Amino acid sequence: MDGIDEFAQIIANRPNANYTKVITSGMGKAGQIAHTLATTLSSTGTPSCFLHPAEAQHGDLGIMTEGDILIVFSNSGKTREVVELIDLVQHLYPEAKILSVTGDAQSVVATKSSKNLSYGPVEEICPLGLTPTTSTTCMSVICDLIVVGVMSKIGFTKQQYAKRHHGGYNGERSKK
Repeated sequence: MDGIDEFAQIIANRPNANYTKVITSGMGKAGQIAHTLATTLSSTGTPSCFLHPAEAQHGDLGIMTEGDILIVFSNSGKTREVVELIDLVQHLYPEAKILSVTGDAQSVVATKSSKNLSYGPVEEICPLGLTPTTSTTCMSVICDLIVVGVMSKIGFTKQQYAKRHHGGYNGERSKK
């Protein structure tokens, strides 16, 4: 997917990569996916953290500095707290790169973002058609592809992986 490669390129080439980070955000299940992206990027050589969009409005936006990249997740692209977070970031850092992953490329979140990656409208597989299931699977796959793309672009090695993973099965495997 061209959009995934573009996201990976933006993240890998962020200004002052030794001092800037990726901040991810989203509400509910989309927020959990965003949190996973942040931890996976961090463990693979790209400093990242999760910012809860509601907490951002009460001072936690202070985690963001100039040059950081914000990646937001919203299936509908209308999530009030995410829209408000984008507005706050654009007010604080007008030049900030804001990337979004949505199910609607024409949504307010998508149009307010520097770049949007949309997986298109999906039907949730739960019996009610409401519980985030299919949409979160799409988001998770996109996140994994972004991580792999960034790792490739920054030349992340097995030795660098081992330095960040001291325990567990993958930590042991990376040291061999």
